[in-house]
Amino acid sequence: MYKYLFGPVPSRRLGMSLGIDLIPKKVCSLDCVYCEVGKTTKLTTHRLEYIKYDKVVAELKQFMGNAPKIDYITFSGSGEPTLNSKIGEVLAFATKEYPHVKTAVLTNGTLLSDKKLREELLQADVILPSLDAATQEVFQRINRPFPELSIEKYKQGLIDLRNEYRGKIWLEILFLKGYNDNEEELVKLREAILQIKPDSIQLNTLDRPGTVSGLQPLTRDELQSIIDFWGLPNSEIIASQTKRTVVESYRTDVESAIMETIARRPCTLDDLHRLLGIHVNEINKYLGTLEAEGKIISRSLERGVFYELTDK
Repeated sequence: MYKYLFGPVPSRRLGMSLGIDLIPKKVCSLDCVYCEVGKTTKLTTHRLEYIKYDKVVAELKQFMGNAPKIDYITFSGSGEPTLNSKIGEVLAFATKEYPHVKTAVLTNGTLLSDKKLREELLQADVILPSLDAATQEVFQRINRPFPELSIEKYKQGLIDLRNEYRGKIWLEILFLKGYNDNEEELVKLREAILQIKPDSIQLNTLDRPGTVSGLQPLTRDELQSIIDFWGLPNSEIIASQTKRTVVESYRTDVESAIMETIARRPCTLDDLHRLLGIHVNEINKYLGTLEAEGKIISRSLERGVFYELTDK
C-alpha cells in the first residue's frame, strides 16, 4: 500500500490518472465551503517540504516499475499541492524518467503570484487551476482564504501564468447557488477569464456535501445558462458524474470494500480512509459513483458527513 500515491483512478478529464499527494490532510491556502475532503486544519500560504522528495520518488519508482497503463501523473490530493516546496523537483523527476506519461497539476491557483512557483510548473503538460470568484467579497465567502490573500493578486497570478506557460490551462469554476451565480459576479468572472485566456473553461458544481450545511448545487440547465450568458468558446460542463463502472480499469474490489464496510455501520470519509487504508481522493471518487447510482446515501451529522447503504 502506497502512502503518497493513489489510484490509478479513472478521471473525467485525465483518463487513467495516478495521483501524487504532496501535502498532509488538510493543509491548504483556502478553506472552501464545498470541499469534499473536509475542513482545512492548517490554513497557510507558507511553502515547505511537507512530504519529503525522496519518499515520494521512491514510491513512484516502485509503482512505475510495474509498467502500469496510465495517461497522467497528477499532482493533487489532500490539500494544496503547490504548498510543497519540492513540487518542481518531483515534477522534473516524473517528466524526465517517464516521458511517455503526461503530467498534470491540480491547484487552487492562489500561489501562482509567486514567480518561482510558476517557473517550477512550466514543465507540466496541463495545469488545472480554480477560480470561483472575481470579487473579494465572494472570494471570502466561498473560498474562505488565508487572510493575506487578495482576489486581485490571485487573478494576476493566473494571468502571469498564461503569459509564461506554453502548456494547456484548464480553468475550473465551481458554482454554488446564492454564492457566485449572480449577474454581477458572472460579468466580473467573464472579464477575468478573458484576461487569463485558458484553453478550456470548465464549469462544476457541488457533487457531495461540503463543509457547510445547506449548500445547493446548480442544475445542468443553470450551468448551461452561464455558458450562454458568457458566450465564450471552449466552455464545458464537467459536473455530471462519469459512470466509472464502464471504465475498463474500474476496481470492483474498492467498491466492494467500501460497501462491506458501511454495511456494518455508517462511516465518514476519514473513517473509510482509516479502516481501508485507501487514499481519501480515491475513496471520494467511488463514493460519488455509488451515491449517483443510489447504492449509498449521505447524512450530515455533528462529526461530519456519514455514508450508509440506501434502504431498499
